Amino acid sequence: MERPYIICHMLTSLDGKIIGDYLEEGRAAYFRDLYEKIHERYECKAWMCGRVTLEEHFTFGHQLDLTQDNMESIPRTDYVANKEAKGYAIAVDPSGKLGWSKDHITDDYGLGDHIIEVLTEQVSDAYLSHLQKLGISYIFGGKERINFTVVVEKLKDLFSIDELMLEGGGFLNGSLLNEGLIDELSLILVPIADGASNSVTLFETSSFLNKPKPVNFILKEVEKLDDGGLWMKYITKRD
Repeated sequence: MERPYIICHMLTSLDGKIIGDYLEEGRAAYFRDLYEKIHERYECKAWMCGRVTLEEHFTFGHQLDLTQDNMESIPRTDYVANKEAKGYAIAVDPSGKLGWSKDHITDDYGLGDHIIEVLTEQVSDAYLSHLQKLGISYIFGGKERINFTVVVEKLKDLFSIDELMLEGGGFLNGSLLNEGLIDELSLILVPIADGASNSVTLFETSSFLNKPKPVNFILKEVEKLDDGGLWMKYITKRD
């Protein structure tokens, strides 16, 4: 395979929502904790999230001051700062907005994982300079929009990533699903209905994408969890 094996690992409400007030319910804490434990159980070398998720949980909305006069143009070529890391946190950040202050994530969930930014060529020179100063790797997925097939092939070629855990948000999941890149789905079902009409679901699609085709999955395993939840593992049905 020219790319990593990709596992989409997510937690949803009964009605398929990946965010919402249901996560603040007292009984949801058990399932959130279990989600982290299963993440660790997979022992993937790398995990991928979108900008909104990472900003909420890791950079906490930190804004960078990138005003620099007479900035020299930086070539839009991939920058590999660390190809020997034990783990990688892959940040899908097309325009370069995440306010990183170090080159790795030191939260309990992803301790010491080297950051790889996934960008488009629309990113500013100042942001690229900031990443280089911190020693953060970055790769380009396209001029204006990200081609994830190109991205995951680069992850394998440049960083020897053979297995990748995809962990949302919904539009990121939907983009990889639309490109036929998801091999397995690990889904924790929380026995709470969200009901909100504006909550993001497991797989979403952007308006600029072609109408996605249905993707078939085959149930590989199901485990009954405490307090009425389920952990379901599916593999993608290939033609």
